[in-house]
Parts: sequence; C-alpha cells; structure tokens
Amino acid sequence: MAALVYASRMPECPFEVVLVTGDRPNATGLDLAEAEGVPVVRIPRPTPKDKSQFFAALELVIDQSGADYIVLAGFMRILPEEFVARWEGRILNIHPSLLPKYPGLDTHSRAIEAGDSHAGCTVHVVTAALDEGPILGQLAVAIATGETPETLAARVKLAEHQLYPRAVADYVSRWRDPAALLARVRALALALPETDERESHGSPGFRVGGDKTGKYFAYFADQHHGTPHIALLVRTGSMDELLALVEDQPEVYFKPAYYGASGWVGIILNRPGVDWDAVAAWLERSWRGAAPKRLTRLMDVADEF
Repeated sequence: MAALVYASRMPECPFEVVLVTGDRPNATGLDLAEAEGVPVVRIPRPTPKDKSQFFAALELVIDQSGADYIVLAGFMRILPEEFVARWEGRILNIHPSLLPKYPGLDTHSRAIEAGDSHAGCTVHVVTAALDEGPILGQLAVAIATGETPETLAARVKLAEHQLYPRAVADYVSRWRDPAALLARVRALALALPETDERESHGSPGFRVGGDKTGKYFAYFADQHHGTPHIALLVRTGSMDELLALVEDQPEVYFKPAYYGASGWVGIILNRPGVDWDAVAAWLERSWRGAAPKRLTRLMDVADEF
C-alpha cells in the first residue's frame, strides 16, 4: 500500500489513491496513509456472523470515495462473488508466487520444497476463482542456496514494491494505449461472421464478405489526420445521423477526416468509461450494412419478430 501511495505522487503517474481502508482498524498501514494525508476509513473488524455487513460497509465507503478501481494490498479475505461481479475487471491483487504456481497460502515454503529455481510475485485481475484472474505482470526472484521462507518472503516483498505500482499504472491507463484498444476492437470485429483484417490508408481495417468482394465495415484510427483521438470508425445511416451524433455527444463522437464525407462516424476510444457494449453494437450494425445479403437474411427475418 505504501509503495502505491508514494508511486502515485511521482510525475506522470496515471492513478491517485483516494481511499485506504481494510478489515483491521488498527493496521499500521492506515496510520501511514493518514500521516501522508490520504483519506482513511477504519471499519470495525468483522466477526463470522457479520461478514455480510462488513462487505456492505466496505463497498459503501469505496463508492463514496469515488474510486474507479479497488487495489488489494495484503487484504486476506476472499471477496464475495456478488461483490466481485459488481466490480468486474476493476479489482486488482498481488500474489506472492509466479501464478498459476502456488495459489493460496504458504507460497514461499511450497516453492522451496518443490526445488524451484525462482519464486516471485504476480499482479492479476480478481475474479470469483481464487488467484485465477488474468495475469497483468510477474517478477521472478531467485531462490538462493539455504533459502528460508522468511528470507525469500523479504526479497519477494521488494519485488512486489517494484511490480505493483507499474502494473496498476499500466492497467488503469490502458484506455489510452493504442495497442490495448486495437486488441479489444479486433476481438469484437473478428467475432462477427466472415470478417478479416486488412490495412487500408495506413489504418487497420475490418472487412466482411470474402477476399475479392469484401467490404470494409470498420477502421481503427490512431490519431490520424491530426486529431487527438484514438477511434473506431463505423458506418452511420446518413449524414444527418452523423451530424446529430457529433452535436449531441461531442465527447463520444466526431466527424473523421476523409471518411466523414461518406457518412462514417468516429467513436472516441481514448477516454475513460467507454461503453464497450455500445461499441460492439456499432460494429455489428456497421457489419450488417456492409455484409452480403446471404449473411444478413436470417437476421433481417429475426428482426421482424
């Protein structure tokens, strides 16, 4: 936690620590956070009978803080499934092993007993399955001759302090990372029937309908033609619709150079809080506008019911 607090104060750090809380109201980490001027809420430690009330109180103070993400740092309780579901993709954890090796407890002694050459730490997204969420980063630590769990734990802790702030920074700023945004667009576009990717005018483009007769239904644009936007370009139904979208929601849509004259709209992706369900819906709609009738006929019939 201290490593995250101090990292947040480095120039260009993309995250801010808006709250420190936990299940041990007398934890020294809370004292450190208070001394550094970070907001702290001390929640009474739960008994087995009031766990549900504890997690309700925990989520309430997190909501009130305005936090966008939860970063676990020595929080040893398993979060309820419904809690994780509400914060899906927005809870991060660091685990003292090179996952998928040694989930759970006693990781250092297990690595030593197994004769491993390295231990380490892993930052991952929290899911309902313990220590099984997507891995965001790892750092290996050599196991020395005569190593004990205590000496290994001390060096793994040093590695954790280096890895965690960087992994958190990379994750929370992925909304402005062109490679991460393209990967997400690509996964959605290529999931549609008979699509392929081909570069066009220097941009990744997505087509439907085959190699010879395929038509483009989407482009990925990384600040092309002098705009500050990383964007998905898709077809609209008309120039009137394009202009209305841009006028009503200029923080989401813009008229792209070159493509805008043909009724394509730009959906701005390098902004927090992108609605990826809406992006997927735009891709499907644009795909249907370009796809051959043999692919859309059944969809058109289904729409009538």
